Amino acid sequence: MSEFLNISDKSTKEAVDTVQQYLTFLLGDDIYGVDILRVQEVRGWTKVREIPNTPKYVKGVLDLRGTIVPIIDLRTRLSIEAVEYTPITVVIVLSIEVGDEKYVIGIVVDTVSDVLDVVKSEIKKAPNFGTKVETRFIDGMVMADAGMVVLMDIDKMLNPDELSALQDMAD
Repeated sequence: MSEFLNISDKSTKEAVDTVQQYLTFLLGDDIYGVDILRVQEVRGWTKVREIPNTPKYVKGVLDLRGTIVPIIDLRTRLSIEAVEYTPITVVIVLSIEVGDEKYVIGIVVDTVSDVLDVVKSEIKKAPNFGTKVETRFIDGMVMADAGMVVLMDIDKMLNPDELSALQDMAD
């Protein structure tokens, strides 16, 4: 029995409890991650229904089995240079929470990379870049075999007014 993990030991329990999984994806050469528990599905890029008078980062909406899902171009949202979509461009459908409200949105990324196991104690705070750089979307950073991974706080991706407008658009 000694080969089995004994989680009754408090320190072992804490070690088990501190591991979190992130779905990693690429935007150019940079690696980002989102909490895998927020990912509803990953799907290949398909043309979406464009909606007039929306912010530039909103590509449109997608009918996902009867649910209208706003689609956000993450490159545009993060002020990263736009690129042509390719056959490996994907939409990650996420469940986000703002206050007591839950929303479903899709984010367009260059490609999905991997699932990364992260020990919470290894997550470093995002550096303070001053007022010119938007860091509210960043939950932290962690080193992985492939390089530095920026962990996204998807709940802060959109402010409540933007979410409300997107929800109105989806209804």
